[in-house]
This record gives sequence, C-alpha cells and structure tokens, in this order.
Amino acid sequence: MAESSPATRSPRPEFRNINALSDLPSYRLPAAGIVSILHRISGVLMFLLMPLIIWMFDTSVSSEISFAKFSAAFNVGLGFVPGWFMKLVALALIWAYLHHFIAGVRHIYMDLTHSVTKEFGKSSAVVTLALSVGLTLILGAKLFGLY
Repeated sequence: MAESSPATRSPRPEFRNINALSDLPSYRLPAAGIVSILHRISGVLMFLLMPLIIWMFDTSVSSEISFAKFSAAFNVGLGFVPGWFMKLVALALIWAYLHHFIAGVRHIYMDLTHSVTKEFGKSSAVVTLALSVGLTLILGAKLFGLY
C-alpha cells in the first residue's frame, strides 16, 4: 500500500488550549452534559442536607405531637426561618431526589442495553430534564397548596 503524498493528505486537526474567560461563556454544553452536571449537584445537595432529611423523617413519624411540630415548621416556620423557606428547601430536595433517580435510571439503562449513541444520549437527557422538572413542578404545586 502506497503512502499518500504530503500534498494529498488532509490537514491534521489543530488543538489549542482554551481560555476560560473568553471561551467558556460562549461554549454551549449539550443536554447530556447538563444532565451529568446536575446529577452530581443533586447528589451533593442530598448528601449535604442529609441531617435535615433525617430530622424531617424522625419528626414526622415519632408521635402526633412531633408531627404537629413538623407541620408547623412548614406552615409558620422554625425559629427564625419562615415556613415558605422551609418549603423551598423541601422543594429543592424533591427536585434533587427526582433528578438523581431519573438520571440514575437513565445511566443504568444505557449501561445494560449499550445504548451509548449521540442521538440516544441527547434524547434521553432531554427526557430526564423534562421529567425531573415536570414532576418537581407538580409536587411543588401540591407542597405550596395550589391543589
């Protein structure tokens, strides 16, 4: 097999270092990248708020009196923290759990079926984002008493 002459070879790709200040603001991250970053953020959020999750569970199931205290934390507040802020924190935890769970199922499905293509990655990422945000909005409406 003969080698091609230097004149007929395609040019080699040129790689350069990126400048974080000028290149990153114009970079458009694909949907799969956004889901990946949000998966990590949701995991960290759930980990950091684990003491609150444990307190909420313990207070809600210990007794009727502790359940009344738990309910009051979301209605009138807890100490200097207003009730609406407690609801926002709970809503953030709802989103974190839903997103982390749905993105985890997406990753497991991709691992089991070897569905690792650019098209499937994009479409499943969009579905993951839509489901997690949609379910969070529905549960948030219930949390804030809209239905």
